Amino acid sequence: MVDIVEESWNIQRRIENRAKNLGKGKYGRVLKMARKPEIDEYVKVLQITSLGLFLMGGLGFLVYLIWLQLPI
Repeated sequence: MVDIVEESWNIQRRIENRAKNLGKGKYGRVLKMARKPEIDEYVKVLQITSLGLFLMGGLGFLVYLIWLQLPI
């Protein structure tokens, strides 16, 4: 029976090996090119996402109101 401490060390080694090779795989170039967005980019994405959220919520509410008016 494998000792629980030895098994936990094996799991730890596997996790560290995966993390070590993270920037070298097929997504490595994308990760190297990634950067933190500027404040104006962040605000623009936030505005567009909020607009989409409110439009989808409004559409769902409109469907709900129509559903209440239909005879069942």
